[in-house]
Amino acid sequence: MLSIASSTFATGAGARMIGRVTLHDTAERGFASDNYSGIHPEILAAIVEANGGHQVSYGGDVYTERLDEVFRDHFGAQARAYPVLNGTGANVVALQAVTDRWASVICAETAHVHVDEGGAPEKMAGIKLLPVPTEHGKLTVEAIRSQVWGLDDQHRAQPQAVSFAQSTELGTVYTPEEIARITGFAHEQGLKVHVDGSRLANAAAHLGVSLRELTTDVGVDVLSFGGTKNGMLLGEAVVVLNPELDRGLDRLRKTSMQLASKLRFVSAQFLALLEGDLWLRNASHSNAMAAVLREGLEGVPISHPVQANAVFVELPATVRAELHEQFHFYDWDVARGQVRWMASFDTTPDDIQRLVKATRAALATSSASSASSAE
Repeated sequence: MLSIASSTFATGAGARMIGRVTLHDTAERGFASDNYSGIHPEILAAIVEANGGHQVSYGGDVYTERLDEVFRDHFGAQARAYPVLNGTGANVVALQAVTDRWASVICAETAHVHVDEGGAPEKMAGIKLLPVPTEHGKLTVEAIRSQVWGLDDQHRAQPQAVSFAQSTELGTVYTPEEIARITGFAHEQGLKVHVDGSRLANAAAHLGVSLRELTTDVGVDVLSFGGTKNGMLLGEAVVVLNPELDRGLDRLRKTSMQLASKLRFVSAQFLALLEGDLWLRNASHSNAMAAVLREGLEGVPISHPVQANAVFVELPATVRAELHEQFHFYDWDVARGQVRWMASFDTTPDDIQRLVKATRAALATSSASSASSAE
């Protein structure tokens, strides 16, 4: 839907009218990803508030200074946060912080760093990834152990870190006890632990625990903390939890092209998200909408436990095609007929009911067609 509106543009000489075109239906919401959503109104207001006057660039502003205090409130007195522009950049910077040039990193074969970042950790940071098979996307000590060998072999990229996502790419969640087992084993082997926390808030909301209980308290060394998937315009943060690793990370951020000149606008968003409970409200809501979707699809094959805001469903090709005409979503594993549906902070119960009703109708049509063909 296109609509034409007018707006005023203020200049030193006054104001003039300009045309403005709205290029999409602003009531439309899909299920492809939680980063399809817009900006949460409280975060948008924080951006506007930070926009007045001048502030020192490249992180010398009062918003970024305050943000360090807020991250310490959530993760402990030793935590240090470095806001960056995006999740791939956060992961690349964080992994560089815990590895040498000749190192490798153990991760799940479904990990975002392995599958969805265009090889950035390897191309930009020179880090070889060692993916291992998992069940429902979750690393275990046994899976990690399979790659912990050749530590003194100059012919092998030396494993120096473990990286896992929380929640995982398949929407599952590690408990604090599971993380403690991973970090305990990794540290015994001399490995550091990185968490890709683009949806850490969803994991904390699911478990009813603090952000610190999923990271600092269970031995995580460095964290990529997400904002974009939880209501921000843009921005993630590299959070160093092990003070021994906080060496030159500001320079790593710069040389990795992740230092924003007007950093106050990233920091102001994080302040709006983290100073109160907005991070938890948003994550809890998207989780709840995924749970409602799961309940509405009773009897439909679900591939993985629904523990955060993702639902993986297995559907016939004809059903997927029909639903694609009505909703945005991704085919995840075509061989299995698997799709991924994501809920966002702005997903409504009505959105969920529309999807459930359409899915039920498409399945009924597909079933009737199959029965007719069999006669």
